[in-house]
Amino acid sequence: MLEDFLDALQNFRRNRMRTFLSLLGIIIGVASVIVIMSMGQSSTQKIKDTFGSAGLDMVSLSGGFFRRSRAAVTISFDEPFREKLFDSVGGIKKIWYKNSLSATISYGESSASASCAAVETDYMRSCGIQLERGKYFDVTDDVMGAQRIILGSSIASTLFPNGDAVGKQVMLIASNAPFSFTVVGVLKEQTSGMENTSQGCYIPRGFYARKIKPNPPADTVMVQAESEALAVSLRDRLEAYCNSLTGTEGSVSATSMQTMIEQMGSITGVLSLLLAVVAGISLLVGGIGIMNIMIVTVTERRQEIGIRKALGASPALIRRQFLVESASITLMGGLLGIVLGIAISIAVEYVQAVQSFVVSWTACLVAFAFSLFVGIFFGLSPASRAARLDPVEALSGE
Repeated sequence: MLEDFLDALQNFRRNRMRTFLSLLGIIIGVASVIVIMSMGQSSTQKIKDTFGSAGLDMVSLSGGFFRRSRAAVTISFDEPFREKLFDSVGGIKKIWYKNSLSATISYGESSASASCAAVETDYMRSCGIQLERGKYFDVTDDVMGAQRIILGSSIASTLFPNGDAVGKQVMLIASNAPFSFTVVGVLKEQTSGMENTSQGCYIPRGFYARKIKPNPPADTVMVQAESEALAVSLRDRLEAYCNSLTGTEGSVSATSMQTMIEQMGSITGVLSLLLAVVAGISLLVGGIGIMNIMIVTVTERRQEIGIRKALGASPALIRRQFLVESASITLMGGLLGIVLGIAISIAVEYVQAVQSFVVSWTACLVAFAFSLFVGIFFGLSPASRAARLDPVEALSGE
């Protein structure tokens, strides 16, 4: 087979233009498959980067406005509900209550609008929300309802352009009531799942329950799964449990970042696969072109085939010779297609300024293997025709 391969390379050198045109269809087909699959994986990775790696083990439960049906019965997210939820649904590591409010924060002559969240102790740590400066709330802040606040990075930059926010007093206006807060921390700019670490701010839920809305039920229940892998199944179980409590569908809206990422990744994957199948058709077209070229080659080399048969070459050896030549074309086309596909993918990602680029090595392997299959499959008929040639007729040129 090595000798057949070297002979094939000699034939390619003698017919460079014909070889190039034969390679072109395979190169374009392989490169197209790789580009499409790599872009699909890069898009999936970009989605994950956009959502961030923090908070992927969290499931959010909301009611009221988020009801799927007007006839659905709402659930009050009070302390008895928290206890029943923890005891009734497995796989829960921790449950936090959170309330949200729109507020205006001012310092001196500067002010900024913010989405403020009243949270419980250690919630921010568990969500992976990181601090640029300062410290988190402690148990005392929550129990005593301390007037302390942690600012998002953009809000801190607006109010304190010099970066000296920690320790300063800011005025927070919520529900038309002004409150003075001490800044104890500034959030790091990051992507953190369902949390707004840029335009948001955080205050102790104990303060919210004392001064803004006494003994309030939570607006949102944040449930932490025992692991990220359990978040999707936990979301379904939480929704089913809440529906069983009310006897109606849509009593709560359960959201999991893992579910959203998986759904979007699934959609991207299906689209990429469909486009890759379409691109793979060009490989078949290239294979038909190779079969046509190989038929012409067999016709041109009838005398060579006749001489080899006259010297004792078996039909199997003749068949193998042309199969190796056909497979060699797709082998080179597959390798060049992989290089071209990766180069185009990198170029497109560079132009789009997308940070996360993922080469689909699976696509490279599948496209390369398929190109070899195409070469052997479409080269089989011409090779069999060469093996069946009668040596006398071949030598006579008839």
